Amino acid sequence: MDADALTPVHLDAVMDGLAVNSALPAPMVRRMFGWRRGWGRVAGRPDLTEDMIAEIIALDDEWLLHSLALNDRLPDRFRIQLAAHRDKSVRSALVSRAATAPRAVLERLIDDPEPKVREELARNDHTPSDLRFRLAADPDPAVRAELAKHWTQAPEAVRRILLTDPAATVRAAACATYFARLPHPVPPADLVPALLADPGTRAGAVVHAVLDADTLRSLAEDPDGEVRAQLARHPDVPPNVRDVLAVDPSLRVRVNVFARPDTPEHVRAEIHASVHELAHALVDPGPDADDDALLQWCMDASAPTELRILRLDWVRADPLPHVDSPHVAFRVSAAAGGKALPVDAVARLLDDEEEIVRLTMAYAAPHLVDLATAEAIERRYRRRDKFTFWWDKAEVLTFPPETLRRFATDPEPRLRSFAPRDPDLPPEVAQKLATDPDVRVRRAVAQHRNLPLSSLLRLLADSSEFVAEAAAASPFLPVEQMDRLLTRAGV
Repeated sequence: MDADALTPVHLDAVMDGLAVNSALPAPMVRRMFGWRRGWGRVAGRPDLTEDMIAEIIALDDEWLLHSLALNDRLPDRFRIQLAAHRDKSVRSALVSRAATAPRAVLERLIDDPEPKVREELARNDHTPSDLRFRLAADPDPAVRAELAKHWTQAPEAVRRILLTDPAATVRAAACATYFARLPHPVPPADLVPALLADPGTRAGAVVHAVLDADTLRSLAEDPDGEVRAQLARHPDVPPNVRDVLAVDPSLRVRVNVFARPDTPEHVRAEIHASVHELAHALVDPGPDADDDALLQWCMDASAPTELRILRLDWVRADPLPHVDSPHVAFRVSAAAGGKALPVDAVARLLDDEEEIVRLTMAYAAPHLVDLATAEAIERRYRRRDKFTFWWDKAEVLTFPPETLRRFATDPEPRLRSFAPRDPDLPPEVAQKLATDPDVRVRRAVAQHRNLPLSSLLRLLADSSEFVAEAAAASPFLPVEQMDRLLTRAGV
């Protein structure tokens, strides 16, 4: 194929692919340093020499330096050098690689003048505990709040400092209903009364409260729907209060009653029906609504989705009784804990009418999925909601070469895109897939070792930037073609 066939439609994407091509020779890696229209991906390569790294730093390009700071293979002396760089995004990028960073870098950044850098340190689980402890006294409340949300297993002394912080935002972050890490922290018992009295921490403290009669009545009558929602999660709520919460005006409260192990099935069914009915009848509060009204509307509107995505630990612990539940969340939770389920129960979950149930069961126990069932699951996959998108990249189920070659001519594009997983795919089959009308298929075959060179070169000029990028990243791209691409890009 002549050089004219190498005219990329998406030159930027091709250069991004070439930047990470493992077969790119060292002199061409250096030439990539001159490319200024990408994200500096070449600086993230694992094979950079110290001379190359020094050259990148000397160029002082924003994106190259940011990518370099994210490079896990970066020698310590260069990280220490970048820790003093004037660009806060470069310093923050160094923090995100704290797991492999020398202590000297983190010691310097713990006192960084930019709060965003210190917030990164507060969030990162690889920040040494003694340095993280210092952030509990950081002058910026945003840093302390990040620490509270992310360091859930901090020593009690740190948690006490954060739970009694003078800033309400920090206290709220330290005693919340949601944390960025699991398990959620339990506040010291002696602080719970004060946390219940504080409007900013009340909702987060409810599940830790001792429910005497006065506390129970006060929480059940609290005007904040989130407080009542957390009360609905408390294991010691008596049946009469639980039943009142089951018809609470806030749908989020009802959802939490729905999820309780002691909720009678007929009450659970009534909640399920009412949540869908009331959410469907919601009226948009309009642009003039106050923040509280808008938040309540958003939570109520999302309640039917919450019913689907609940993950119930008590169901996972004893999944068999819930395999045939009428509620999706219960079947999903059963599937997630179903490794030891009987074969017939696993089969029912793998053939469930809801995609999220089938995929969860397959993910939990791929060894229990036979070949025919695996094909049926992949053939039925349609990404019906955003909670199943993760399956696209999971590659949980595997297929033998003979099945993969059969998929190469399947009417379903998704299955055709699996064919290149066969490392010995015949060249003529790879060539055919490279002309497939579906982008996924062309992208999947772009780096196959048996793809004929003429087909690979055509993919460099593909109408899809994703396909072109994948082709440029192919280690089977000849060096002379790499050189032509660099020349065409002007580097």
